[in-house]
Amino acid sequence: MNRRFQRVFIALREHTTVSYAKIATIGGFCNVDLIIVKATAPDDMPLPDKYVHELLKVFSISPPCCRAFILSFTRRFARTRSWRVALKCLLLLHRLLRSLPEDSPFRSELLWSRSNELISLSPCRFQDASSSNPESYTLFIRSYAHLLDEALGGFLLYGNVFSDGEMEMPESLTEKMKEIGRMLEILPQLQGLIDGVMECRPNGVAAKSFLIHTAMKYIIRDSFSCYTIYRRDIVLILDNLFQMPYRSCIAAFGIYKKAAMQANQLWEFYNWCRLMGFCGCYEYPMVDRIPQIQIQALKTFINGMWQLTDQSSSSPTTSPSSSFMDSKSSLTEDDIDRDKQQLVVVDLLKEKFEVTERFDGDEERKPLIRLDYIEDDDWEDLLEASVNLSCLQGNNEINFSHGSEKPNQPTTTSMLVCSAAQYASSDPKYPWGL
Repeated sequence: MNRRFQRVFIALREHTTVSYAKIATIGGFCNVDLIIVKATAPDDMPLPDKYVHELLKVFSISPPCCRAFILSFTRRFARTRSWRVALKCLLLLHRLLRSLPEDSPFRSELLWSRSNELISLSPCRFQDASSSNPESYTLFIRSYAHLLDEALGGFLLYGNVFSDGEMEMPESLTEKMKEIGRMLEILPQLQGLIDGVMECRPNGVAAKSFLIHTAMKYIIRDSFSCYTIYRRDIVLILDNLFQMPYRSCIAAFGIYKKAAMQANQLWEFYNWCRLMGFCGCYEYPMVDRIPQIQIQALKTFINGMWQLTDQSSSSPTTSPSSSFMDSKSSLTEDDIDRDKQQLVVVDLLKEKFEVTERFDGDEERKPLIRLDYIEDDDWEDLLEASVNLSCLQGNNEINFSHGSEKPNQPTTTSMLVCSAAQYASSDPKYPWGL
């Protein structure tokens, strides 16, 4: 009974506020506060475009009205207990951010207000009390507010992170490393935005609301451009991975490892959005799912790079004589004995190598393979010998085919043929013995 009375009271208060704003507008009073109240009426109709255009016109004529809008927006969003009013407030802010250019005074005022905590979207303390199932609506409003706050934070730190134009890497190595360092700072921000988009997935009764479906279309379309930039920057970082320092490789590996897990979640989220019919199927980007074998290969490469870095960092940077004196003073008796044993082994190997390499100048080395042939053989004799060998091989095959229980003993010719076949099967030009 108490909750029902509370819902009726909230609905009556919101409708009274909107009616007062409409009457004041008819009487000739029109300001930013009245436009916000009329745009955020507590009904299931989508946000009217005419109020967005009116605010854009006011901002272009009078830039100081931007701060008045921020104060009115904060008061309207903080006081309401209706999820419809709160959602339309967030939709209005989202539509204005999409419509205004980067250098508009509204963006500057909004970022200044956020840095001075005049507008607070995260943490959002909104609690719905106008519906019979307030949990799902409350969760969606808080997730949407957190997403907008993440987008504002990314713009405040790194500028416009949604610039999806083609990026050309500078030719100089210094400028390239600076650009890669900037990407390594932006990519976690983009990953946070993608996580925020997936957290906005409505559940329960909220998934059936037409007003929430309208908000999801704007959220998903912004995620398309965000993911396109995110995928482009990851490809550029992987292309320049061999030129990056070790710490940057570690940061890139962490981003790439999270991207592999995030791609599977985003692929499932986009499939769910297609089934719900939020956007056209042709609008969705292709999600690149990263296999686990690529993560393992990149991890192996970075571990090998760490070993090389560790060896290079442990190598002496001073002169050999000074480093030898410093190391000699810090050696113990066990270290000295071990070094002596290593020197003895090296000397023995050196003497053995010199003995094997020493030979007389007049004595020629014997070939590894010695072929016995006679220089006086004529080509006719060689031809006759080859014909006789082929005849012997044919007789052996005939005897074996007539059912002899035991084939003839292998002759010299058959041994030569077998050895030639064995050599052909091991030739790289004939894989698998073919």
